[in-house]
Amino acid sequence: MSSVPDHWYLERINSRGDKPAFFWEGSSISYDQVHAAAQEWLIQLDHRGIDKGDVVVVQGDHSPSNFALILALAIKKTIVVPLTKLPPSVLDARCGMAAANWLISNSETGESGFDQRTVRSRHELLDQLTNEGRAGLILFSSGSSGVPKTCLLDFDRLLETTRTEKKSFITLAFLLFDHIGGINTMINILGQGGTIVVPKDRSVAATGSLIENHRISLLPTSPTFLKLLLMSDAASNHDLSSLELITYGTEVMPESTLKALQAAFPDVRLKQTYGLSEIGIVPTRSKSAGSLWVEIGGKGIEYEVRDDILWLRASTAMIGYLNAASPFDAEGWLNTGDRVEVDGDYLRILGRDSELINVGGEKVHPAEVENVLLEAPNIIDVTVKARPNPVTGSVLTATVNLVSDEDSRSLKSRLGQYCRERLEPHKVPIMFKISNAPLHSDRFKKTREPYR
Repeated sequence: MSSVPDHWYLERINSRGDKPAFFWEGSSISYDQVHAAAQEWLIQLDHRGIDKGDVVVVQGDHSPSNFALILALAIKKTIVVPLTKLPPSVLDARCGMAAANWLISNSETGESGFDQRTVRSRHELLDQLTNEGRAGLILFSSGSSGVPKTCLLDFDRLLETTRTEKKSFITLAFLLFDHIGGINTMINILGQGGTIVVPKDRSVAATGSLIENHRISLLPTSPTFLKLLLMSDAASNHDLSSLELITYGTEVMPESTLKALQAAFPDVRLKQTYGLSEIGIVPTRSKSAGSLWVEIGGKGIEYEVRDDILWLRASTAMIGYLNAASPFDAEGWLNTGDRVEVDGDYLRILGRDSELINVGGEKVHPAEVENVLLEAPNIIDVTVKARPNPVTGSVLTATVNLVSDEDSRSLKSRLGQYCRERLEPHKVPIMFKISNAPLHSDRFKKTREPYR
């Protein structure tokens, strides 16, 4: 059996001693315990013969043991594939897309399942990374065809971004385990000596309780969740005074929601984040707490705006897709697909260019109309979508969640008039639909399914 290898990140974990690294399942787990777990995982991986270049799926969620396992796999220079719990058929498909050699299902009860899998073919990018002696990370990003794209990143480069010592926070692990934001939260917070609070339930009520009980200082989440937080009674029922920083990303923030957040949390810093599976998390600096304008970039990050679309080049960019052609141009620039406005050194992200709706030759971004409707009385949430029209090509429709019941005819009349007073004619929805179903996914990101 080989000895446990040295690694700077593991040494940093060890240096934190008995400081809490996790609050998980009602218990406090120290950095000493995480360090010991990582060493034990290294021994287990060696015993199983899991080594450099192997592609290993880790299925679960944020937890002390899964973090220790991922760290051990990175130290062994394997290629890690974090996945949440999935239906068996989807799990098998993802394992196949990643060319996984192993699936480890960690039960957190001390029993872990090791499933060695047969690999039919292996992408040359995996061999390239292995030959360079680098650890890898595979994430799945949503594809326009419905088939997720398999992104291969250099995990060592991502860990390197945490070397600089920064302020530590007690942080809620809100973004999921298989998301670039979730991975970034985990490696950054623990790299800086902070504490991660793992929720069993990511509902508004449960989040309020966790913030109060654990004195959480950093809440990384989505605009949709923050809107629900503002509409709830969580702030009045729970002590949220420990919050120092709220970061928001994954979708466009409505201006009305940002203003309401600033009013509700005047002493909390609000920061817009930006990241892609293909690039990683990009450093940002908001113009002010109540502004949607941000500076982006920093060490290893460059940006350009071409025809109102944001392009990025980054040292943390993925190596490539395992199931699609490279999206980078010859000079390493990536078209993010995000439409932006520019004001000097600041950008305002308007949303995905692919979501633009053509109404009689005029381009409309759904977020612009949604921002107006969210300021209307009795509206909790709204999504604006396209509906085919033989004359104009498309027309706009809006689906809304209401605070209290309202007659659909009076609602259409009221909201139509509200929009006509604030928007150009082609941006006014012609149809309003009331829905009691959430207009967001289980990841608290707005859904834009075709209108039915």
